[in-house]
Amino acid sequence: MSARHFINDPTALVNAALQSVTYTNPSVALDAENKILYRRPVGDRSNNRDEHQVSLISGGGAGHEPSFAAMVGAGLLSAAVSGTIFASPSAEQVRKAIMGRVDTGRGALVVVMNYTGDILNFGMAVEKAKAAGLDVDMVVVADDVGRRGIAGTVLVQKIAGALAAQGRSLQEVAKVARLVANNLVSVGASLEHVHVPGRAPPDPKSKDGLGFDEVEVGMGIHNEPGSGRAKVQLPELVKTMLSQLLDQSDADRAFLNINSNEVVLLVNNLGGVSPLELGGITAEVVGQLGAQWGIRPVRVLSGTYMTSLNGLGFSISLLNVVNTDIGGPSMIQLLDDPCEATGWAAPIRKETWEAKNEATRDDNTALGGETKSSGLNINAEPMKEALTAGLQAVISVEPDVTRYDTVVGDGDCGIGLKRGAEGILNHLSKTKLTGDVILDLANIVSVVEMDMDGTSGAIYSIFLNALVHSLKTFAPGDATDVKIWTGALKQSCEALSKYTPARPGDRTLVDALYPFVEVLGKTGDLKKAAEASRDAALGTKGMKASLGRTVYIGGSGYEEVPDPGAWGLACFFLGLAGLMPSEEGWDTI
Repeated sequence: MSARHFINDPTALVNAALQSVTYTNPSVALDAENKILYRRPVGDRSNNRDEHQVSLISGGGAGHEPSFAAMVGAGLLSAAVSGTIFASPSAEQVRKAIMGRVDTGRGALVVVMNYTGDILNFGMAVEKAKAAGLDVDMVVVADDVGRRGIAGTVLVQKIAGALAAQGRSLQEVAKVARLVANNLVSVGASLEHVHVPGRAPPDPKSKDGLGFDEVEVGMGIHNEPGSGRAKVQLPELVKTMLSQLLDQSDADRAFLNINSNEVVLLVNNLGGVSPLELGGITAEVVGQLGAQWGIRPVRVLSGTYMTSLNGLGFSISLLNVVNTDIGGPSMIQLLDDPCEATGWAAPIRKETWEAKNEATRDDNTALGGETKSSGLNINAEPMKEALTAGLQAVISVEPDVTRYDTVVGDGDCGIGLKRGAEGILNHLSKTKLTGDVILDLANIVSVVEMDMDGTSGAIYSIFLNALVHSLKTFAPGDATDVKIWTGALKQSCEALSKYTPARPGDRTLVDALYPFVEVLGKTGDLKKAAEASRDAALGTKGMKASLGRTVYIGGSGYEEVPDPGAWGLACFFLGLAGLMPSEEGWDTI
């Protein structure tokens, strides 16, 4: 046993911690294989959909307990999906939670923090569920001053969960959840970086380490650097943190004006602060809010809601209470509503214990996600030939894409695209296309999800799932109609924009995608659209990135090569249009 941890195997630790929630709350069950905690069905309804309420799903990496696992229970979350420590769960885990472990008769709302992995993987699952015909929405919480997301997220979950329990519609629950998220601001501070079980202990002499008398302000929930370090006592530290939350003259952080007559305060323990010391911190925060800012919170929550393992720090969250405009309960009333989730420090009712409910959800029929024939048809053989040409073009330029990504990234973009292309080609060699484009595309999406990993894999999967969903709005029909494809592609671009801020000019694959869709819509000419994509991809050479790995790698490599993701996608379009990709020219295949 290590002097630092009782359990040093991170996998065993996460699995055991998830199982423990079912011991402390008998109304919760665990899908251990997929790391999903979910509410047990009530009575003899294990094979029927519950039409009573919207289901609320959240999750993220492990290490933030009691979030998100211990927030599952009546009046709060319907299910929580866990990844490994500080890593997002996969899209497949989330999809199984949405489609097989909660009731979806009234729809489902997914709530995540503003981290790329969470947004992409949860977003991919949301689009997959939509493509299967489910009514699903997603809300992203970016409450901390670094706009990444921290403990204020639990306030969104609690209020939305209470509203869902009252039988409100998905539209109302999503509206109020967004309203809470948009009126929430948080900041954290820590005395030291946390240590992840199973990893080598950090070097205390490292330049990244905090000095014995230093505090880092604004440190993220995964040890990300904050806005600065200081040697201060608690009163000065709290003053600095409250200024970052409330001072409207700070243009970088004043994204919310706390101007309501009612404000909720949440002081959260990041894991390593004693209850005694947290009490002292809470008293200091409440005192300064009143004396310096004239704010007297109508509710004060203090405790352990969202941790960073054993982080020796705390966070402050302020909720600007506003009218929900749904003709019903206020945010405060929803916050006060009882719930049965151990992470919310609410007692489990005597009746729940005595019910000895042992029901589970074992029905996996909803997980197949089978797509039905749509009637949106095309001649299968030419479609297969065009797809094959596009995929072979991607494979042929893998060495170039890899070289580009070695200069401006981590060198895996070309291999990832090639792996996905080879997977689809293998699928096409074994499966006869039906000519129903929605049915055929849905099967291809499954291959992409399995064979392509990383950020590119998530982006392509989200886009293609959205394309399946969009094409359904045009079915039945003639799939040779370019207007159908341009309409569906535009809708898919809009869906993708919900999960990534990337736009043309950011030096990403989007630079090659948007021109293709735009020119195809204007001209109806596939070759002209592919050439526009090619020109835009080459135009990324010399374009300084504002998103992605290139941003923090730095250097002048971006001046030497085009964006690898944009070039890979452009080459697919070129092959699809019957053109051969080459930096020197494009000849008809």
